Amino acid sequence: MGTHNHNHTPDLTERFEFSGKVKTWSLIAILIGIAAIAYGFLTDHTERTFANLLLMAYYVTCVCAAGTFFLAVQYIAQAGWSASLLRIPQAFAKVLPYAALILIAICIAGLFTTHTVTEEGKEVVVPYLYKHWATHGLAEKGSEHYDAVIAGKSGFLNIPFFLTRLFIFLGLYSIFSYMLTKYSYNEDIEGGLANYNKSFKWSAVFLVIFGFTTPIWAFDTIMSLEAHWFSTMFGWYNFAAMWVNGLTAIALTVILLKKAGYFSWINENHLHDLGKFIFAFSIFWTYVWFAQFLLIYYANIPEETVYFYKRWEPEYLPLFWLNIIVNFVSPILILMTRDAKRKLNTMMFVCIMLLCGHWLDYYMMVMPGTVAEHRGFGLIEIGTFIGFAGLFSFLMLTQLSKKSLVPVHHPFLEESLNHQI
Repeated sequence: MGTHNHNHTPDLTERFEFSGKVKTWSLIAILIGIAAIAYGFLTDHTERTFANLLLMAYYVTCVCAAGTFFLAVQYIAQAGWSASLLRIPQAFAKVLPYAALILIAICIAGLFTTHTVTEEGKEVVVPYLYKHWATHGLAEKGSEHYDAVIAGKSGFLNIPFFLTRLFIFLGLYSIFSYMLTKYSYNEDIEGGLANYNKSFKWSAVFLVIFGFTTPIWAFDTIMSLEAHWFSTMFGWYNFAAMWVNGLTAIALTVILLKKAGYFSWINENHLHDLGKFIFAFSIFWTYVWFAQFLLIYYANIPEETVYFYKRWEPEYLPLFWLNIIVNFVSPILILMTRDAKRKLNTMMFVCIMLLCGHWLDYYMMVMPGTVAEHRGFGLIEIGTFIGFAGLFSFLMLTQLSKKSLVPVHHPFLEESLNHQI
């Protein structure tokens, strides 16, 4: 690249106007989602609808949590490059409490609404979600449904403790999201370093808590759908997926807003940095995915191999391989060069592909343990995805429009505005 400098002074009071087409489309998307969910419940696809609700609520909560994680990492690293785009992950963080409440509501509804299924000639009443451990009688000796493995795990996997953990983890993430955005807004008004230093301290505490609790959160919400199975890698595999997804959503939001005429100060150097993150952590996601697969493959222990055995059934095998191609092979091949990471349209394509790819990744985690061979891909899946995407966009852009797009008194703002690599 030449030595041209992006030294133009941006309009530091620029605000995002959330109106017109964007607002209309996000509301239409929400209505499509509501219609798809209603269709699922009314046409007797209740189990499949619950599985999709859990998938999307978890997906959106992960993206919001990744926004807070992004903020904390930037503060701890005392990163300068990202200072001028922090309003976007802040908007993600502000949506986290809403996403968390939706996720908790869906888990409660799925645990407490039941239906009757016939297993081995007997009728069993099972909840729509987490039936593998929440079905009545599994942990009670003498019960006809007694399951020694589940009984052994019942100290941890029981409804009150499960919901308590969910409330505590998501509550803590929401508090930290609130604090990190609050200090940044205070900084706009007060200037000085006091708020930046507070953000630094809160970020340090948040990263420790987040690091220890996200694996447990993944074990609870997703792994316990198949409660016989366990993998110590699963928490990190979910963390990697969450982080790639969050980075991708941040990058896509930056690109779309830039195309709409905002963020004039963001140049190809900022894009390049986001691209490097997405490239690197897509490789990290694959590394954890493959490590989990390889360990289970060569240990060949029945209680572990059952997980992959299900995903090698004809209904899931093509998706199993597609998952790797979309989330690993494609970003590697497309984002390998320096130029690709600096082009708006190339980056936009990769971002959209990865957001769909990680939806597929979560689909492969959720569906075999909920609907098994009765999986579908149709109105319910697509509509629920569109609905949640619309809801997230609506809430996130509403938050984004409340403050100016530049954190005016961020100590590293000048560095970010003149960022070159």
